[in-house]
Parts: sequence; structure tokens; C-alpha cells
Amino acid sequence: MPTVYADIPILSAILLICLGGLFLILATPRKEAARIKKISAVSSGLTLAAAVYLFFAYDRGVGGLQFAEKISWIPSLGISYFNAVDGFSLPMLLLTGIVFFTGILTMWELTERVKEFFALVFLLVLGVYGLFMSLDLFFIFVWYDVSLFPMYLLIAVWGSTRKEYGAMKLTLYLLAGSALILPALLYLVVASGLDTFDLLQLMDPGTFTPAQQRFAFVLFYIGFGILAGVWPFHTWSPVGHVAAPTAVSMIHAGVLMKIGAFGVLRVGIFLCPEGWKYWAELMGLLATVGIVYGVLAGLRQTDLKYVIGYSSVSHMGIVGLGLATVTVDGLNGAVYQMFAHGIMTALFFSSVGYIYDKTHTKAIAELGGLSKTMPKASAYFIIAALTGVGVPCLASFWGELVVFISSFRVYPLYGTLAVGALAVGALFILRVVQKTCYGPENAKWAHLPDVSFGLAIPRMILVSVIVLFGLFPSLLFDMIRTASIPFMAGLP
Repeated sequence: MPTVYADIPILSAILLICLGGLFLILATPRKEAARIKKISAVSSGLTLAAAVYLFFAYDRGVGGLQFAEKISWIPSLGISYFNAVDGFSLPMLLLTGIVFFTGILTMWELTERVKEFFALVFLLVLGVYGLFMSLDLFFIFVWYDVSLFPMYLLIAVWGSTRKEYGAMKLTLYLLAGSALILPALLYLVVASGLDTFDLLQLMDPGTFTPAQQRFAFVLFYIGFGILAGVWPFHTWSPVGHVAAPTAVSMIHAGVLMKIGAFGVLRVGIFLCPEGWKYWAELMGLLATVGIVYGVLAGLRQTDLKYVIGYSSVSHMGIVGLGLATVTVDGLNGAVYQMFAHGIMTALFFSSVGYIYDKTHTKAIAELGGLSKTMPKASAYFIIAALTGVGVPCLASFWGELVVFISSFRVYPLYGTLAVGALAVGALFILRVVQKTCYGPENAKWAHLPDVSFGLAIPRMILVSVIVLFGLFPSLLFDMIRTASIPFMAGLP
């Protein structure tokens, strides 16, 4: 895999911007909430600008790893500060930048403990950025844990609807996943005999036996898969979605669940390709069950956030199904779906968050006729719903299409069940839209204000991204192929 080192350490700059924003927030007096919000907006905007630059500056003709930075940190243990990006990680960096910036803007009206909230969000996103760009197993594990710990406080303090239960359940599940990942990492490092945590060195063919790969891959798949919402380890996810405040729901569904899927890809599949092939059919089965289960469970929900939460479980199953096909198209569709689903759920939770903030209810039965009372807020909700059901020319359509084509070739039964379940789910989501935005108008909401221009900005950004990549999917597919094609070609 070719590696191009950076003249300017722009990847480290992203981490330093997050760290600098965190320190500035901590140094600002608590009473100066407006300044804290401005610092947060500027800092998150700078990370987004850097991610956009990286996405378009990446040389697709060369491919491989680019903008690399490597500094030996603990030579005796083989640990290095090693960052680089490729066609798999760049879409995730761009996704993180978009969801981070729009999440900050979405919480502009926050008045409760503003300093602590934004500080914890910056710490969380620091871990997310670090994991997506790191190629040293030690740092991958460290960044993984850094991204998880703030979630408990963010939900327990600023959440709603059984927030303490949701925060604790989420934390326990994700720590259980972490407890599987660490021994798997150490097992492979020791078994390699190379005295290094460098992912690229450990990827060399012949480093691990097929039996070692099969064993380690199971641990990676379950450990990272818990965060990705893999059935049956998904039960923390809908509860966490419902309990979290709006921006945290956006980051949770939009980015954190992608860490799990990306971890399976970057660590599990890269290091254990034989294990990936061996367990692929089981992965496909679990992914299909997750797709069907998410739809069936969503049918019974009466809370808007629960509907989106189970929809996320179902849509993340599409990612898992793509990975399970062990094909170039499957990888392409899975990574594309990770990006598209992240943007879509961010818009979904942003829209529902505004509705909840004004009505103080998420019950579908209590809402109705919102398109007359809050036409702009309803429009964003409807666009998110249409994206979620896979309407052509919106971003999610392309990822789902490519995954299903690949799955029909490899697992015809799984592909048929998945498409059938999502067709039912689409009808239900549209029914939720009809009950929430149309029908008889509830007089209780007649006085409510619609989304202001300032609060519309983050929603407009998300809609623009959905439409952009829906109309021009090659922008993303061409990037992903620079990683998927060489990787699959290099497999034994």
C-alpha cells in the first residue's frame, strides 16, 4: 500500500484544533455562554474546513495512504504516533466534520451548563477524529475509549426520557465491546512476533495463521460491532438515541455508530482477512436479522426518537451486509452507506430535536398538522424521512443500491429479505410523516414558532450534502474505490 507523507501535518492540525477549542472552552468563564458557543462554532468549523480540504486534495490517481505523519513514541513497545488517510477514512473524516459543525450550531439555544456540554462534545469528537486517522493499534484503542467516555455524562446530565438508564446501559455495552477489542489487539501483536503496533506492518501476508485470524476476528467483530448496532448487541442504541440531547443524538447515530463499523473494517478485516472470509456468512445472517428486526421493532414504536433509533439499527445492518459480501462492490456500498446514513440521521435527529424542544413531546399520536404550524421544521423532517426510505437522487439510495446488488449476487436470500423488510419500513416511515406533519392540526401547537434562519443553517447544510452526494455519487464512490479495489486485489 503506497504511503505519501505530508509536508504540513494537517491531520494533527485537526486534532490540535479540537484540543485547542477544548482548552479555550475550559478557560472561558462559565457565565460567558455566548463566547463559549462562538469558540465552539469557529473551532468545529475549522475542522470541517480541514476535512473538506483533505477530501478534495487527496490524489485519487495515486491512491493509497496520503497526508501521513509518523513519529516513534515508545520504540521499545513498537508504538508510534502514526496518522494517514485513504479512500475508506476520508469519507468518515468529512462526515465527522459535517456532523460536528452542524451539531454545535443545532445546540445554539442551549442554556443549561453550556461550558461543560461543549467541552465534553469536543473531547468526544477529538477521539472520533483520532480513530479515523490513526494507523497504530495502540492509538486506535486509546481514541476509541476517548470517544466513548463523554457519552455517559452528555446523556445523564443533558438528556431526557430515562436518561440515567440510557446513559448507563450505553456505557456498559460499549465498555464490554472495549473489553473484547483490547485482548484481541494484544493477542495479535504478541502472536506476530514483530514487536510493533503498526497496522501496516501487521497486515503483511503470512503474519498470522488462518486459525489466529478466525479467533481474533470474532473478538473484533463483536467488540466493534456492539457500537455499530450489530444484532443482537444493539439494545443499548435505541435507548441511547431517545435519552440523548439533540446534538449528542446527531453525533451518536451520525458518527459514533460508524466508529464501530469502521473498526470492523480497518482493524478486523485489514488484519484478519481469512477470518473475515470464514465468518462472512454469519456476518450476513446477523446483518439481515438486524435489518428485519429494526423494521419490525420500529413498526411498534409510538415515540419519534425510538422510530429513528430502530431505523438506525436497520440501516446499519445494510452496512454489515455490504461488508459480509467480501466483494469490492460490497465494501463500496458499505462505506457509502456509512457516510449517507450519518448525514441522514443527523438531519433526522436535528429535526425531531427542534420539534421536541417546542412541543415537549415525541409522541407521534400527540403531533399532527405540523406542516401548517412549522412548515420549515416539517420540511427538514420530511427530507430526512425520504432519504431514509431510499428515494433516488438522495444520498442513501446509492449505498443501499450497491449493497443490495452485491448481496443478491452472494446471498440471494439475505438480499431478498433485506429489501422486503426495508420496503415495509419505508411504508411505515411515510405513515409517521403523514401522522406528524399532516392530518388534523393540533390546536396546542398553533402558536409555536418555526425554525429561525440561524437554526436553519445546520439543517440546510445537511440537506445540501444529502442532495449533493445524491446527485453526484461518483464524488464519494471514486474516493472509496481508491481503497477498496487495491485492498481486495491484494487479498490471498
